[in-house]
Amino acid sequence: MEPAYRSLKELLLALAHQSAEGPCHQQIVSGLASQADVALARLWLIKPGDICEVCPRRSECPQHVPCLHLAASAGSPREDGADWSRTDGDFRRFPIGVRKIGAVGRGETLCVEEIERDATWIARPEWARREGIRGFGGAPLLFAGEVLGVLGVFTRAPFDRETLEWLEIIADHAAAALANSRAFEQIESLRRELALENEYLREEVTEAKASGEIVGQSSALARVLERIELVAPTDATVLIDGESGTGKELVAREIHRRSGRADRPLIQVNCAAIPRELYESEFFGHAKGAFTGATADREGRFAAADGGTLFLDEVGEIPLELQGKLLRVLQEGCYERVGEERTREVDVRVIAATNRDLRADIDTGRFREDLYYRLDVFPIQVAPLRERRADIAPLAAHLLERAARRMGRDVPRMPRETREALEAYDWPGNVRELANVIERAVITWRGGPLRVDVGLPAGSAGSTGSASRAKRAPSASGEDEILTEAQLLDLERENLHRALRRTRWKIGGADGAAELLGIRPTTLTSRLKKLGIERPL
Repeated sequence: MEPAYRSLKELLLALAHQSAEGPCHQQIVSGLASQADVALARLWLIKPGDICEVCPRRSECPQHVPCLHLAASAGSPREDGADWSRTDGDFRRFPIGVRKIGAVGRGETLCVEEIERDATWIARPEWARREGIRGFGGAPLLFAGEVLGVLGVFTRAPFDRETLEWLEIIADHAAAALANSRAFEQIESLRRELALENEYLREEVTEAKASGEIVGQSSALARVLERIELVAPTDATVLIDGESGTGKELVAREIHRRSGRADRPLIQVNCAAIPRELYESEFFGHAKGAFTGATADREGRFAAADGGTLFLDEVGEIPLELQGKLLRVLQEGCYERVGEERTREVDVRVIAATNRDLRADIDTGRFREDLYYRLDVFPIQVAPLRERRADIAPLAAHLLERAARRMGRDVPRMPRETREALEAYDWPGNVRELANVIERAVITWRGGPLRVDVGLPAGSAGSTGSASRAKRAPSASGEDEILTEAQLLDLERENLHRALRRTRWKIGGADGAAELLGIRPTTLTSRLKKLGIERPL
């Protein structure tokens, strides 16, 4: 067989410019299959064993370790209906050292000039006779002393030594092209991961700027800090429970900061903000073409958090159908991207947070019991601000200084009556509401002592929560208004109606009335029943 030097030269030049591994595979076999007298060209690559239980070569495989995977195939069959481009046939795997392909996989070059004189090298002599196969050549793909795979060619002419020399040259170029394409893809993958990690870290920086550090002096906060100190050095999964706005994300960040993973990323996922159909892609990533709009491979949050910590905020909002996959990655440390069969391993510490009653959700079938116990290895309860009144003044001072600095203004003086007003209010929105009140006060400050508005009726400036408190806070201006029980109930009804109208009577979940009010959905349902509030027909 005499090779067509011009076309082979074009193949070598094309391989030199190939930067994607998949197209590179096909280009190698298609280029060889287009040569005169070449019946079939195939490329096998050394990869970990993956189908050992059903592999046709199982009985011949000595160790069930990395083997040769058929990656690309091209040829011109004479038999009608034959498809030689498939890679899922009986010869899709070869153990290293087994049969002619496996022998080449050990680094041995093989030349069978006339198959009829050396039939021991052909598995299906009848197939060879039907297709007019006369010769076979196999060359290892060697790069930097490592065998990457095998290039095999069946010809309809004798496979002489000169042809073998050309095959070895092509195999060397193919190995270099494969190594380069893998390097390009690895660089691109690292670039995407870095971009994704930067995106997530920017989110974390934004959250950190919005929330401040853990500040306070109450005994309830001291208990939280004590539990953080106990669990941070371990890799134990933590479940943080507390009302919306209590600073659960700060607890998660402090656990990560004190852990052995502090030099790796802390990736946050707001489970309540992810569209239902994108949960799996957001968590685990997806392959290009996995679904409409998947125009490129994408790493998920687990991949971005590899070696670090993943914070699952509002974990109770994860759809039931995804909870099993989350349980698997927590237990086994592995997952698959959407649209991809390859199993990936990941080393991630998980911290979860919720403002829901997960035990009640288990009873109603909304949350898996096995996932709950996998998350609840080390629970931390963050008390609401109304149970940590000793924290309100120092926290307000901290938030005031930070808000003034961010706006480029002097730090206003906070008089005693303002501190007392803040401490008297029940803060249904917790620290988040306090931060908003302080920021509004700084914006409107025009000199002199700082004045704040808290405890206003629903819908007024400065109000973010329910007005159904046993005691209404006095305003900072010194007015001391007392409301009757009936007035309080009227205010609560008005506030609940307004929240329900704004959320179109959605009770729980993201953008629900309960979240808007800063209370649990079960609490809101109970109040609606108590006040006789029903959805209009």
